[in-house]
Amino acid sequence: MLTDPQARVASADSWSDLAPLRERIRRDGKVLPGGILKVDSFINHQVDPALMALMGREFARRFGYLRPTKVLTAEISGIAPALQAGVALDVPVVFARKTRSVTLPPNTYERRVPSRTKGGVTLLLVSPEYLGPGDRVVIIDDFLASGQTMEALAGIVQEAGATLLGIGVVVEKSFEDGRDRLAHLGVPIESLVTISHMDETGVEFAS
Repeated sequence: MLTDPQARVASADSWSDLAPLRERIRRDGKVLPGGILKVDSFINHQVDPALMALMGREFARRFGYLRPTKVLTAEISGIAPALQAGVALDVPVVFARKTRSVTLPPNTYERRVPSRTKGGVTLLLVSPEYLGPGDRVVIIDDFLASGQTMEALAGIVQEAGATLLGIGVVVEKSFEDGRDRLAHLGVPIESLVTISHMDETGVEFAS
């Protein structure tokens, strides 16, 4: 784990390291109606383990100096990148469930967020057994678009009495307002790749 803030690798410095991710998005990503980027052949339905491990190491390079004790994400799509970040950081990974289980206690932290890909409203549920005061949390997810899921997860961190250190995403759509929506949290927001424009002809990455 990195402990020196000066050792942190900024997004721009990692451009060449993340070339495989950008190339895979260009080759296999598909832009669907409604502003949806389909990357489920390698990120969030079928997973490319080597590519995911690369992402995890990069998240660790960017957040390790903050000394997190937990990685938090939302099922299902966030689990793979969050798990690899947890492996690289050597900390536990907690994921917010989207269905209520009989194993969850009655005082479970709960948020409701709109789901663009599924339609309707999605539940986010985290047990206080696994998140509480003293935890230092980095949130990791696959996409930053509207920012509503991230904001909900940040609310759970706050309700748990934990400290939010930062937010990391695999893909940020900079043409949506997610980053602005999260600015009030006052934490670093790191995206492995940033898409400035996309349409049926493909995607354009921010330089």
